[in-house]
Order: sequence, then structure tokens, then C-alpha cells
Amino acid sequence: MASKNFPVFDSDSHVVEPPALWDTYLDAEFRAPGKLALWRQDGATTSYLKINGEMFRDTMNPNIPRHAIWRPGMTWDSVGDLDASVRHAPTEGASDPHARLADMDAMGVDQTLLYPTWFAEGFHLVKDPDVAYALARAYNDWIADFCSAAPTRLFAAAMVPLQNMDYAVEELRRVGKNPAFRAAFLRPMFIEGRYFTHPYFDPLWTELEKLGLVAAVHPTPGLWNPEFTSHGPFIEKVKNRLSQAPIMAGGGGPAAGGGNGRAGGSFFNAWPSLGHPIAQILSPWLDNHLFVASTLIGYTVMQRFPNMKVVMAHGKASWMEEVLEKMEASSRVIPLLHHYPVRTDPEEMWEDGKVMLGFDAEERLIQKLPHDFADKVVWSSRYPHHDTTTAWDAIAQLTKANVQEATIARMMGGNAAAQFGVKANS
Repeated sequence: MASKNFPVFDSDSHVVEPPALWDTYLDAEFRAPGKLALWRQDGATTSYLKINGEMFRDTMNPNIPRHAIWRPGMTWDSVGDLDASVRHAPTEGASDPHARLADMDAMGVDQTLLYPTWFAEGFHLVKDPDVAYALARAYNDWIADFCSAAPTRLFAAAMVPLQNMDYAVEELRRVGKNPAFRAAFLRPMFIEGRYFTHPYFDPLWTELEKLGLVAAVHPTPGLWNPEFTSHGPFIEKVKNRLSQAPIMAGGGGPAAGGGNGRAGGSFFNAWPSLGHPIAQILSPWLDNHLFVASTLIGYTVMQRFPNMKVVMAHGKASWMEEVLEKMEASSRVIPLLHHYPVRTDPEEMWEDGKVMLGFDAEERLIQKLPHDFADKVVWSSRYPHHDTTTAWDAIAQLTKANVQEATIARMMGGNAAAQFGVKANS
């Protein structure tokens, strides 16, 4: 096992919202409409997410809760070897703070920022703004109690009811008084048909900058969302169409080689079905890419709110160099015409800004070019998702790549502690 002489801050881990959030924390008058607007059902034989009264069933085997399956001691291979015919319980640390702290100790994690799971997927789709406001308050009250188990170790990204900007500002001001909240959760998606490039969202940036809360931008696969909200639903629609497309024996695809014994030119009914979503593979960096290029740079949010802090989580970090290069070239030769003039030096502007990128233990380019990213990245475990890695994994990988310990310390903890405005705790 690797060792460390510095504090580690996990900038992207998750909780799984328990039924008590709806049954206890949600105001009594909103419990029935709240469960209609957003509810996660995990039963003995079935699982689904309910949004605005419509059920979206899991597209994967519900016996393995991949959003909360990892626990210390597991590897990616052991997760893959789980018996899919047996119902597996979710990790206790996903919903219980004391179990979470024990898992953090085993992972080599001193502090963490907590993101939601089901609220991340469905909350911004809730149509009724009053119900959304009540749900946001309930989530924020629950996660504040979760963090109170260890106030110097557990911190949270707040839910913000963007369905009504007045409500959003009110809730930001309320949670801003609680030191547990170091950020506001933003999913890069269309909300009510508007993207974050719309002037409607300007009061959000104003308030985040004023309060010192980080804009914690975190994509999710969108497996329960309409196609137009983000990349994930569209990617899944394409995948599903591919699995239904007829193919010709002897041509491309699985029939190539003529090993099926059929005469050339015959058709199979369909491609073999791909048994798992691919949105979670492709959509995180695509959604983050779009948000940075369109909102932070193209819509000049970074220019107009220079003291606002941002963390781009769960989409890796290596893609940023290409985005900045292309944005600088485009902004110099293609006029971006709207009522805010766009700077033509986004690479320099980015260096002057306050945006951090989440990276994980397996990101090879970070290992090869550590000094290009050392001051701009924060480490993420993704606990308790199926692809969780520990601080020990990341430290071992970076050490093997001959990254200096002082640089590893910044990447694994120092940057995040500074960005989220907390005192490092080891």
C-alpha cells in the first residue's frame, strides 16, 4: 500500500438519498407531491426513478446497484465478478455518515465533498417550482445533518431550485450560512429548454460569487431523462438504435467471416444487444466540454464573474487543453456575436481564472504531464460507484510516474482544500 504525509481531499464522492429524506425532512404538505415529482424506489425485485409521476426503470440489472456497490477491499474485477442473479445491498456508507467515515479511513481520504445521486439525475426536471424548492430544502437539511457527524471532514454541494431563480437565490443564501456547504450542485444540461448560456442564470453566478460558494458542475448519465436534456440520453438512443439495426451475413459486424453457415447476402434480425449503458462512458466529458466552451468561455461567465470558483467534476481533466486551444482559435477568427464581447485569449484567461478540473487515479495524461495540470486539478474517488478508486491507488499511480511528492500533495488535497475554502485536515 502507498503511504502519504499530506492530507487528501476527495472532491467527488456521492451519497444515496434515503427514504427518510422524503418521509422526515420534506415539509409535510409537500410529501405527497414531492414523491410524485421525484422518488427513487428500490424494492426486492424492481428499481425505478419516478420523475413528475412517470416511472423510468433501470436499464441495467437492478440486482447490482452500480451507483453504490463499491466498498473498501473491492476491485473493479471483483465488482465485475458479482453474481448478477443475486440481489446485492448498496454500500452502507452511501447513506450512513458513520459508515462513510470508516470507508474514508480505509481509502486514505481525510475530507470529502458530497454530491447527490438521485437528485443529480432527476431534480432539475421537476416541473413544479414550489415542489422543487421544498425538495431542495429537504435534501440540504438532510445532507447538513449527514455532514454534522464530522464537520471538519464532510462537506456538501447544495441543491439549488433553478426552476425559480428567486427560490434559488433564497436557498443559496440560506445554505451559505452553514459551513458544511462549500458548493452548489449544477448538472450541465438544458433546464426547461434553456441552457446555462441564457441570461436567466446570471443571478445564479452573481450569488455564487458573492457568497463564495463553488459552482460544482457534475454531469450524470441522464439515463432517466428526456433526450434533449444532455448528451447521455441521446447517446443511449443511438446505442439502442444500433442494437436494432439489421445486418448482412458476410459483411461487417458479427457475421463477418461467414462462420454462421448461412448463404451470403442473408440478414440477421439485429445486432446482439449491448447489455449496459454507454452514456456513463461518453457523456461526462462531453457535457463538461459543452459547459466550459459555451458557458464559461463563450457566454463569458468567467469574464463577467472573475471571482467565482468552479469545479468541473467527473468528466476527467485531460480534454481541457484541446478545448482551450480550439476556443482560442475560433474566437480569433469567428466573431461570437452576442451582447457580451468574448475575449480572444481563453487560454490566458483560463490560467487567470478559478476553475479546477476533477481527475481520477487512472488518468494517464495527468501522470505523463503532471506539471501542466498540477495547479488546476482536484482528485476524485467517485465513491461508492462501481468505478471507485482510493487515494492509495492514485498516490501509487502518480508515484510510479515519478511525480514529486509536493506535486502529488497539491493534486490530491491542497488544491481542493483551497478551492472549497476549508482547512486541510489529516
